[in-house]
Amino acid sequence: MRLRPPRNRVGNRAIGWWTAQSAVFALPLPLTFAILWASIPPTRELFMWFTLISLVPGLLYMAVMPSWRYRVHRWEVTDEAVYAASGWLWQQWRVVPLSRVQTVDTLRGPLQQMFGLSGITVTTASSSAVHIKGLDHKVGDELVAYLTHRTQAVPGDAA
Repeated sequence: MRLRPPRNRVGNRAIGWWTAQSAVFALPLPLTFAILWASIPPTRELFMWFTLISLVPGLLYMAVMPSWRYRVHRWEVTDEAVYAASGWLWQQWRVVPLSRVQTVDTLRGPLQQMFGLSGITVTTASSSAVHIKGLDHKVGDELVAYLTHRTQAVPGDAA
């Protein structure tokens, strides 16, 4: 069997979700400097430079990271295992045999709910887990139901 990337992409709304997450991370510092720039006239030039220096990397991060992650993040479930590829700078491939699966969990944070997305975590007895984030809400529910049903039918040492 040849190692290949998992076949299924996460939902395309994940790009918007990751952009919103990156904005929460990248924009507070430049906004703080911009408020100080507008509020304290004697230091305007200094805070203008601080605003620009902190804003440019944040905007670059917001522009590049979401689409890059979307190209990398993939998942697949076969009769034997769950596969997931994730990351952007540090990329990770995870494989969990269905015979080792102990729990299947769903996660929907507030931002994920706004974008109609969910994530699932497939955990084994050895506490290693496969995380699939950015799934369409309906696909996530169907995947959890399928994995729950399928893992009960697969004999193995996790049962």
